[in-house]
Amino acid sequence: MQLNLLQFFRKTHLYVGVFTAPAIIFFALSGSLQTFSFHESTKESSYKPPQWIVVLAQIHKKQSAQAPPRMPAPQPAFAAGSQKIAEPAPPPRPPAQPHNPLPLRIFFLVVGLSLFVSTGSGIYLAWKYRRDRVIIAVLLLAGILIPIALMQI
Repeated sequence: MQLNLLQFFRKTHLYVGVFTAPAIIFFALSGSLQTFSFHESTKESSYKPPQWIVVLAQIHKKQSAQAPPRMPAPQPAFAAGSQKIAEPAPPPRPPAQPHNPLPLRIFFLVVGLSLFVSTGSGIYLAWKYRRDRVIIAVLLLAGILIPIALMQI
C-alpha cells in the first residue's frame, strides 16, 4: 500500500513538474531581467530596453503582452487670474542611510538562474530516464501552448 502511494506521488510530481516547467523557466528568466530593471528606462538615462524584454516583463507582471499607454503628466488646473496658495513646507527629514540593493539583486539573479538550470535539467531527466516519453512530450507541449492560448483570450 505504501509503495503504491509513493509511486503515485512520484508520477504526480513528474507530470505536474513537466507541465509547469515552461512557466517556471519563463518566470525565472523574466524575473531575473526585471531584478536589474532591464525592462524599463528612467528619465535620467538614455537606455532604451529591447522590445522583447519589455514584452516578457509585461507578461510576467500583467499577464498581457500589451503595455498600457502612459498617462500624460497632470497639468495644474488653475482658473485664470487665480494664484496658487503656498502650502507649508514639510519638516526636514534626517538623511536616510543609503541602501545598497546590489547584493540582494545578485542573490535573486542566482536564484533565477538556479531555477532555470534546475528546471531545464529536470526536463532533461524526465525525458531521458522515463519510458513514457509521449506523455512527457504532451505535457511539456501543453505547458507551452496553454498559456499562449490563454493570452489570446
